[in-house]
Amino acid sequence: MHDSFPTSPLRMLISAIKNRQLIMQLTKREISSRYRGSVGGVAWSFINPLLLLAIYTFVFSTVFNARWGGAAGTGSKVDFALILFTGLIIHAFCAECINSAPKLITSNVNFVKKVVFPIETLAPTSVLNALFHLCVSLSVLLAAQLVFNHSIPLTALLFPFVLLPLILMVIGLSWILSALGAYIRDIGQVTGMAATALLFLSPVFYPISALPEEYRGWLYINPLTAIIENGRATMLFGQAPDLHTLGTSYIVGIVICCLGFAFFQKTRAGFADVL
Repeated sequence: MHDSFPTSPLRMLISAIKNRQLIMQLTKREISSRYRGSVGGVAWSFINPLLLLAIYTFVFSTVFNARWGGAAGTGSKVDFALILFTGLIIHAFCAECINSAPKLITSNVNFVKKVVFPIETLAPTSVLNALFHLCVSLSVLLAAQLVFNHSIPLTALLFPFVLLPLILMVIGLSWILSALGAYIRDIGQVTGMAATALLFLSPVFYPISALPEEYRGWLYINPLTAIIENGRATMLFGQAPDLHTLGTSYIVGIVICCLGFAFFQKTRAGFADVL
């Protein structure tokens, strides 16, 4: 079994390179199928984040009169909305990936039962699908920056390097959750609650400085914290990412990705039997 489904990181890279065209084709199919039959089509990808940005701006800055403490130049309603929106789109990317992962195997039975089909590509395909919508939301964020603040910091070019460890992390988690979801159908319920908890245990609606000093260290146990903080620094504040937290994110992302692939490969032999 080990010979049939090797678990090494090298095998993971070989599979990704060998099946890159298949992954892209599956991703395009997933994106187009989401909007097939709708009048707006892919335009909904832009409309949804625009509506979210408008709603959160009104609710938090007008109704609650909230301000983002401790950051220079973040006193206006627009600035608060952009800071909030940055955290939301990063969390939404992660949440979409982990919520869809448990059904990847059970909803693709025809692929699983084809011996020659590389089912390990289903997780990267799901993540790329979510990444497409994150990129659309980022374009809305950049457009809002340009319209309201009349500039986009050059450090925004560093954002892909900030996001990469999160991409690796959610691919690994998707492999783990998709494998578990094939055997334990209740995993989907757990991931939904976990995604909601993650929203409030990450600095999405509040700055880290708002927490008492003794609790701030605990917040960094959440891997989303460093990604969100460095994402805001590069996209909004014109600051370089913190190398210490970014380096830690890369280590965590690579480890989870490799462990996730190994777990998936170890468990995939029984998928056909339980479907």
